[in-house]
Amino acid sequence: MAASLITKALKSIKNPNPINSFTTFRTRHLSSVATVHQPQQSDDPSSSFTFSTPSNESNDDIYIKGRKQEKASSSVTMPMSFMTGSIVGKRFYKKVSTREADDGNGWTVMLDYRTLKTPSKRPLKLPTLGLAKAIGAEWEYQQTDGIRPFTMPLMKLACTALERVPLTRPKVIGHLMKKFNQDLVFCRAPDDNDLTSGVHERQVEKIDPLLKWVESEFGFKPVVYSSFFGGKQEDGLVMAIEDLLKKTDDCELAAIDALAAAAHSLIIAIGIFRGKLQIEEAIELIRLEEDLQVDKWGLVEGGHDIDIADLRVQIASATVFLGLSRKN
Repeated sequence: MAASLITKALKSIKNPNPINSFTTFRTRHLSSVATVHQPQQSDDPSSSFTFSTPSNESNDDIYIKGRKQEKASSSVTMPMSFMTGSIVGKRFYKKVSTREADDGNGWTVMLDYRTLKTPSKRPLKLPTLGLAKAIGAEWEYQQTDGIRPFTMPLMKLACTALERVPLTRPKVIGHLMKKFNQDLVFCRAPDDNDLTSGVHERQVEKIDPLLKWVESEFGFKPVVYSSFFGGKQEDGLVMAIEDLLKKTDDCELAAIDALAAAAHSLIIAIGIFRGKLQIEEAIELIRLEEDLQVDKWGLVEGGHDIDIADLRVQIASATVFLGLSRKN
């Protein structure tokens, strides 16, 4: 739902389609991304987000207030109350618009005459007009009976990129690299077993081209393994991937982090980042083994179908965010 509105909103922008594939999908909340230890500061003791303008001030800005955290946060994303299916407050605005930031550097979202701000009361200053319009479409979608943050994946990613990534960048990169050796695409089913030979053949067909691309792109051949405990990649490949992550901007790193969390694969995330993989191609690789089981035993309604829809939300929203955040 939110994704279709985003696509509709972008029609008014010149060259609005930075991604070649964006499939309409059912909306569910996104999974958490890289684990870090960053306190969430707020002066509001409530357990969910509220939207208000202080009555004793003349400020026209809108603040999104989050629950007060006494312990260090376990996620680089927004607090869990922003990602669940809770309704956090009634819609208090009528018109959503965008305008250029006051300093001329970026774009902001306006709810009526008020400027939208992040949970830490900083301006939600976005790098491109396209991203601002897409986030504006998420706010426009909200119903009169309440604000549903779980239908705003682009808003969540924007706040992550603006607030959390700059403060926790080394920890985000460290978390991604810690799991690199256990990447999904490096794990290979045994080919000497009747139960797994079909999976092995499909992996060779679908995943090997991606591994060959990694070798040509970074100069080191990835090592595949059949152990549940993972293997070890060459130091040169590890250093090349880490160097790539260090050169990303905050929006790019936030998107890669979200993609890697959803895909259980940093390689697939980088494939999307570099333009090697489109959304549906990435989803096919992520679900390769499970889809084989579905083909053999059938689809469980209310289980597999929901998982597929949820995965599409996560992969597509992060991919679209990545494309819309790029200025060129």
